[in-house]
Amino acid sequence: MSSPDQTPLAERLRARIGREGAISFRDWMAAALYDEREGYYRRAGRTRWGRSDGGDYRTSPERSPLFAATFARHFAALHHELGAPPRWAILEAGAGAGDFARVALETLERDHPSVFNATRYYIDETSDDARLRARDNLKAFANRVEFCEDDRQGDRGGLSFPVGVIFSNELLDAFPVHRVRMRGGRLRELCVDVDASGKFCWSEQDPTTPRLAEHFARLGVALAEGHVAEVNLAADEWIERAASVLRRGYVVTVDYGAEAAELYQSTQRREGTLRGFRAHEFVADVLAAPGEHDLTTTINWTQIRQAGEAAGLETLSLERQDEFLLRAGALHELERLTSRLSGEAERMRLRLGAREMILPGGMSGSFQVLVQKKREVRD
Repeated sequence: MSSPDQTPLAERLRARIGREGAISFRDWMAAALYDEREGYYRRAGRTRWGRSDGGDYRTSPERSPLFAATFARHFAALHHELGAPPRWAILEAGAGAGDFARVALETLERDHPSVFNATRYYIDETSDDARLRARDNLKAFANRVEFCEDDRQGDRGGLSFPVGVIFSNELLDAFPVHRVRMRGGRLRELCVDVDASGKFCWSEQDPTTPRLAEHFARLGVALAEGHVAEVNLAADEWIERAASVLRRGYVVTVDYGAEAAELYQSTQRREGTLRGFRAHEFVADVLAAPGEHDLTTTINWTQIRQAGEAAGLETLSLERQDEFLLRAGALHELERLTSRLSGEAERMRLRLGAREMILPGGMSGSFQVLVQKKREVRD
């Protein structure tokens, strides 16, 4: 049996580096996560979600149905703000196995029937395996759900609709990023090479694209000497595509992030924010075993807002997830969900899961919700 560093994906990456020399971490991370055959998010049969059964992480929809139920309530409010159109769309990017979509649609059908009847729900998910799970998870709503034919990180192949919401949860943090370091007053890029023993290693190179320096110039920040940082150029591109899909509506982005000054000038982030996870634990060497563990970085909210504004999106709010959920009616939804359960054990499980969503110090405090609005484009 091959070791993780001797898998076909690892060997293909070594062969590429042997031909081309050191490659950008952006290209290495794209292969590790999204390679069609062996990328972490593309491999069939790999358990990624959940505390048990070999999962590597849990997202909010898996922790508690309160998350999706509260967002469904928020979507209903946005539908009203848009003038209650008779037809509108909700597009969920990075939908995974459809846990969020199922609870959101159940909530709309039960509590907001007029919004439910107007809704066409689009699933945008890059993993074939996840889409299969989502189809099974959402079979009760098969006549209302459509699966996008996408190829990589939210490319919707020309899909557009006049009015609706584009929603994502923990999507942008998994986009491939470039890594840079300030060295001798010059911006250098941390690329991936292979050392004499055949292991993947970091190699400082001249930047592979001028967009890296342009990124920092646009933000008006400068890295301190020796500071390492990630640059998520794909996030700009995704926001631009999301804005182009909508004629009128909202882009709602949930993720863990920080402002540019905190990411790029804080002494606590001198080594950047790149981290790997496997079985709910940090991976010591993120370059070892490509395709075998999750990789993620903290997103730059300053960048996302700027990209949205350049694409015609107005920033309405950016707030902590727990505060957003409370403002959006989480306590009301918790009462509704609890009243429908017959057993005390079920009610206790729901309340315990809800604590992480809404109580200070819970996991929601580490996440933020950005709401941007696209005003109608007039010809």
